[in-house]
Amino acid sequence: QVQPVESGGGSVQARGSLRLSCTAPGVTQNRCDMDWYRQAAGKQREWVARISTDGTDGSKRYTESVEGRFSISKDKAEDTVWLQMNSLKPEDTAIYFCKTRGPNYFCQKGAWGQGTQVTVSS
Repeated sequence: QVQPVESGGGSVQARGSLRLSCTAPGVTQNRCDMDWYRQAAGKQREWVARISTDGTDGSKRYTESVEGRFSISKDKAEDTVWLQMNSLKPEDTAIYFCKTRGPNYFCQKGAWGQGTQVTVSS
């Protein structure tokens, strides 16, 4: 079972930037898509962004609230997915997680990582 490891979170002021990373061994070989999710205190986990296994621009998707501010990318050689977050807002404050998805058992059964905390102050 693949166990993603997220990092790069921190505390920033509004309009600042952060770059999150997610490393999940085996995701390139197994052709997994990758999702970023976030969970704010007291709220349900919500989907944020997706990149498919080929990593092309056309394969990237974002939830409406981050469209134009966040950018997802990947490094296939390192089994790593990045989430560049610009123009951050206080409502982006949450724990951010990544998760595999895809057509095979390996991708479907990926575990949740520990997440990385992002705190945006006004």
